[in-house]
Order: sequence, then structure tokens, then C-alpha cells
Amino acid sequence: MRQAVVITVAVLWTATCSPAGAADRVVTPADGTDLAAVVGQAAAGDRIILRPGSYRGPLTIRKPVVVEGDPGAAIVGNGHGTVVTIDAADVTLRGVEIRGSGTNLETMDSGVFATEAAKGAVIENNLVAENLYGIYIHGARDSITRANRIVGLKEGRLSEAGNGVTVWNAPGAKVLSNDISFGRDGIATNASKQNVFSDNRFHDLRFAVHYMYTNDSEIRGNVSVGNVVGYAIMFSSRLKIVDNVSDGDRDHGVLLNFANNSLISGNVVRGRLQPEDRWTTGGSRGSTDELPADDDPMRSNADGTGLRVGPEKCVFVYNANKNRLIGNEFNGCGIGIHFTAGSEGNAVSGNSFINNRNQVKYVGTRYLDWSQDGRGNYWSDNPAFDLDGDGVGDNAYRPNDLIDKVLWTAPQAKVLTTSPAVQFIRWAQAQFPALLPGGVVDGHPLMEPPALHSEAGQ
Repeated sequence: MRQAVVITVAVLWTATCSPAGAADRVVTPADGTDLAAVVGQAAAGDRIILRPGSYRGPLTIRKPVVVEGDPGAAIVGNGHGTVVTIDAADVTLRGVEIRGSGTNLETMDSGVFATEAAKGAVIENNLVAENLYGIYIHGARDSITRANRIVGLKEGRLSEAGNGVTVWNAPGAKVLSNDISFGRDGIATNASKQNVFSDNRFHDLRFAVHYMYTNDSEIRGNVSVGNVVGYAIMFSSRLKIVDNVSDGDRDHGVLLNFANNSLISGNVVRGRLQPEDRWTTGGSRGSTDELPADDDPMRSNADGTGLRVGPEKCVFVYNANKNRLIGNEFNGCGIGIHFTAGSEGNAVSGNSFINNRNQVKYVGTRYLDWSQDGRGNYWSDNPAFDLDGDGVGDNAYRPNDLIDKVLWTAPQAKVLTTSPAVQFIRWAQAQFPALLPGGVVDGHPLMEPPALHSEAGQ
């Protein structure tokens, strides 16, 4: 049997060779079949077809070939190092199940590892499961990671897990239409630029998308469901974050930390009641690294039913400057938007703030007008009138007052919120707005939620 298989492979190898050297190499699993040897002997441009069965890894691809699996074909590592390494330009890896990497974070053990030499690599339609890192794009410029199902490690400490897709210093790399679950972060990028992450779906992760020092890039049309944070954007500039969804993430839908000169538009952050033990146990992986402090006012969201509102914050803006938050929907969170730490020059208009327990948390003394060109935002708790019928409220809207700021800095004071003294202060501020020490003002609040739209082309 073994001899027949070897003869079959050899005949196909010879018969299908074209004068240019490209050929289809059909490999059938059998005792003694060495996939690494077959790939090593292939010529540039060959297509290596793996019939259903299990092939031993590790495998290193050093020529521009196509390795394509029929349904049921799997490359299985030995539990050490990386399973498949791509170390040549213009390689395609398609339709293969890949599992069994090592567990060493320092050596970046991965299901698939694309080196700096792997320019233009295409990694698509694979099942990448039970690896430390799923797919690691380590300097592979203009590579495409597309339509893979990536399932990380489900057991162990979250701090010892890898990411679904990691992009490091890979300008032009694209991550498209993947389903990513478990492990640490869905897509993590560092020190890169001109990347596109679009139409991916994330669940059971810490961060769906984690940006660090990545500029001039795009995050579009992704869906994050039930993660700790949806989109964590840090130390990055000139991004387009458009048409994404955060549905029931735990802490933040969108986090902007030192993110500058970016467009955040057409996104939906949707909160819902979630089991209280997501906070007391740190979520699906049992980590307690991100538990809120005992005096965190969000703990008061528990209503005695074992449920509480999540995300805690639809948007958290921390020292992020000159961004445009336009045409988004922030719905059903503990806080609609938390704006803090000297964030300057941001434009906020055309958004819908719907059914958030606190629409805005802003602790500062500056006046911020969140409207542009006579158009502000929609606020579901704004009891406004529109006597002239132009769709804009007749009076400015202030989401916070002095009592709100007292409660943020001294949560214990909430026991006094129904006292006559507090009610009188709130009435006095409403009658004499000059008493308010700065804060967010929407000079032109909208009467109806605007239709979602992104301005990515502008």
C-alpha cells in the first residue's frame, strides 16, 4: 500500500509538470509520507493538494507554492514550536486544519507564523485551533488573513494565552472575515501601519481588537459579542473606525487611549443585562485582573436579580485628541461616554445616546459644546420641545450637573440624592445655568435618533 501511494504521488508529480515548472502535487496520507519533504522538493508555483487525513508538523514553506487541503486534511504539530511557518513570498495556505503548537510565549509558538520574508502571503479558509497564537503575521507585508476560523486555548490563565491574529510591523497586511474566539485578544497589532481589519467576528476574548502604535489604518464592519472590551485603541493615530458593532461586551465598547486624529463613525455599542458573575469571576476565563474597585459606582447597577448592565461604558475617551465621533449609536450602557484626562479638540455630533444610565461622565471645568454646524446629538432623556419643527430642540441640553460630579468623586453621597437640599440645588442650577462650573453642553440637541452613517470617505 505504501509503495502504491508513493508511486501515485510520483506519477502525478511528473505527469502534471508544465514547461514553466508549475504542477499539482497530490499528497495522500500514509505511513511514511513526509509532507515537509514533498513541500521542500516542490518547484515555485506548484500547488500541493492534501487529501483528507493527518499530516505531521512542523512544516516550513520556503518557496512560493500553494498548499491546499481537501475537507478533513490536517497538519498537526508535536506540541513544540510553530506548526506551519511561511518563510517565502507569495505563499498560499488554504483549507487546512492546523493544530498542536507549543505553549511558549517568548518563542511566539503559533499555528501559522508568517515571517518578514512572507510578503503577499494568503492564509485563508483554514481551521486554526488549539494553538498558543493562532496566526502570527511577523513582518509579512501586504499579507491577507481571510475567512479562517481561529479558536484559541480555552483553559489556563488568560495572561498565558496568545492572540487569534497578531500583526507586528506588517504594513499593508489585511485581516478579513475571520471568526475568532478564545485566547487573549482577537486581533492584536503593534508597530504597524496601513492595515485593514474588516468583517471579522469575535467572542469569548479579552479585547476583540487591540491597537498599539499602529497608524493610518482601518477597522471596519467587525462584530464583537460578549468580550471584556470591544475595540481598544491605544497610542495610534489617523484611524478609520467605522461601522463596527459591540454587542454586550463587559467593560467598554470602544476605548480610546492616546488615540488621535481619528474618525469614529457609524458604530453601534449595544449594552444589555449580563450575569453579575461576569464581574465577580472576571469573565469566561476566570481572570480577576480587571475587576472594578469596591467603590466603583458601576457596582450599584446590580439590581438584586443577579444581572447588571454591561458594558460599563459604551465609549471611554482618555487623553485622546482631535478625533471625530460622528453618527454612532451608544445604547443601553452604564455610561454612554466617559470623557476624561485632558482630551482636547474632539468633535462629537450626530450620535444617539439611548437609555444609558448616565449619558455622559465628564469631570472638568471647561465648557465643551458637542454640536457642529447647528447639529448636535440625540439624547433619549432630553425632555425637549421643538416649536419651530426643525428637528432640533429649542433649548440646549446638559447631561450632567454639579450633583453628578459630587457623586462621581464621592459615591457614598448617593444616599442624599433624594434629599430636599439636593433637589433645591438641582432646581437652582436649572434656573441659573451660570452656577454650573463648566461641562458638556449640546447646543443643538436632536429630537430624533439620526440614521446611522459613516463618514469614512470624507
